[in-house]
Amino acid sequence: MFRDIREHFNCTELIYTSSISSLHAESQHHIADSSRESIFAFSPATRTAIFASVKETFSEFEHWVSDVIFGRARGFRALMTRIGLRALSGIYRTLIQLRKYLYLNDIKTRHHLGTLVISVGNITVGGTGKTPVVELLSRTLRDHRRNVAILSRGYKSKNLTQPQNWTSPDGTKPAPATLPKIVSTGRAILLDSTYAGDEPFMLAMNLDGVAVLVDRKRAKSARFAISELGSDTLILDDGMQFLGIARALDLVLIDSTAPFGTGAMLPAGTLREPKKNLSRANYIILTKSDGSSHEDLIKKIRRYNPAAPIITTTHKPKYLENLETKERLPLDALQGKHIAALSGIAVPEGFENSLVKLGAKLLFPKRFSDHHRFTHREISAFNQRCLERDVEWIVTTEKDAVRYPRLLLGDVPVWFLRIEIEILAGQDHWDHMIHHLCHPPAPEPASNSILRHRHAFRG
Repeated sequence: MFRDIREHFNCTELIYTSSISSLHAESQHHIADSSRESIFAFSPATRTAIFASVKETFSEFEHWVSDVIFGRARGFRALMTRIGLRALSGIYRTLIQLRKYLYLNDIKTRHHLGTLVISVGNITVGGTGKTPVVELLSRTLRDHRRNVAILSRGYKSKNLTQPQNWTSPDGTKPAPATLPKIVSTGRAILLDSTYAGDEPFMLAMNLDGVAVLVDRKRAKSARFAISELGSDTLILDDGMQFLGIARALDLVLIDSTAPFGTGAMLPAGTLREPKKNLSRANYIILTKSDGSSHEDLIKKIRRYNPAAPIITTTHKPKYLENLETKERLPLDALQGKHIAALSGIAVPEGFENSLVKLGAKLLFPKRFSDHHRFTHREISAFNQRCLERDVEWIVTTEKDAVRYPRLLLGDVPVWFLRIEIEILAGQDHWDHMIHHLCHPPAPEPASNSILRHRHAFRG
């Protein structure tokens, strides 16, 4: 969760970018200092087991803190933790607003890249359904003959052990320091989810003809996309808080089921920015809609942004895909199936409820923290429980499917639920936006160029 703080203020590198990440790092440092000799006296297999156990313990703690912040945890300990975190929220809010002021008043440098840049983001932590929107936007622009590159941080991806081998179009080899992690060139996928991150890898798998690049310094990825891949359209994945790159459009997603998260700022709640910062949005996309009019929500949004077109969408299940055989089945195959749900996402309740609505008999769910990388030990224990409970299928999300250990497939069939974005209202706004992105108006005189840049893409 503190990945937002680190991105805003360039904090020291953390093991995990979340509120408990620092606790994890400090504890591992303490273990390393006080117990190095005793630990390394064990055999390699024993050391591996010890470190795996420590990692799982802190992963469970991370999951608990997430439950505290999202309001799922109850009891005195959870209450006291919330009180402690709330004391820090005011400081965080002040720093966020100061940072915004510095960037928007050109006190801190913003990179102007000379090409079309679109940000897709949100003002809350996790769970708005951003990745399917990025996929739809990228695919639509690609189909309109734009050369698209997606720029991502690659949250919880591992560092490369050695630089990728890349040759420029002119035959030269760029310095390794100038290379981002090249997940996909649009023609070939070059990294797996371990080094790409689950969401960038999933986007690369689903989007032929769209490049996917990962680097915490997204300006570096942008320059590579433009100079090496010939990209003319850059999409900042989760880019609302990344103010270091100027953009033509800010698409801001709001989860219609929990519009402003818990209502409190980080780290006590799930708001990354104050609600009034919705004023920066050029387009607002409501996600996970049940088809209702959302009149009350729209009135609240209009307090902060009276002009941005609002597009209402739903995350629509499409089919099931088997992780081992790649077989696809229609959704009605879930009817009456005794299943277990496996997920490592911010808001697992929505996923689990959708399985029940599709007719599955959910025997039990297994939840991990968002972006959790499953270990063999965890999945083996989960599979054993499934066998004991006579589970017919394990069903997971597409994002979690890319992190599922393939060597453990077989005991119980594992399927993922494919989700796609469907526009319920505001299709005219979406079409208007795409038309203006792909067919921008002719340049105006220099005196009006700044005004045109700010308003050309309004719906």
